[in-house]
Amino acid sequence: MTEKINTKSFKELEQLRELRFTHRNLNSLIDQLQHDPMIDQLRIRRLKKQKLLLKDAILNLESKLIPDLDA
Repeated sequence: MTEKINTKSFKELEQLRELRFTHRNLNSLIDQLQHDPMIDQLRIRRLKKQKLLLKDAILNLESKLIPDLDA
């Protein structure tokens, strides 16, 4: 049972790492594109929305990984 939980936790930590990595890359891309006067503002808005969804996923996964203090 413990091994199953550890494997699940490891997979969730790996997923969290990937989400954070993607979020950072997306943030860098948005910063670069905002300095380009020829870029479509709609594309930037879509990327920002995607970044926000990633942030929500990160927060959700982090809250799953943090043990309940009331337990």
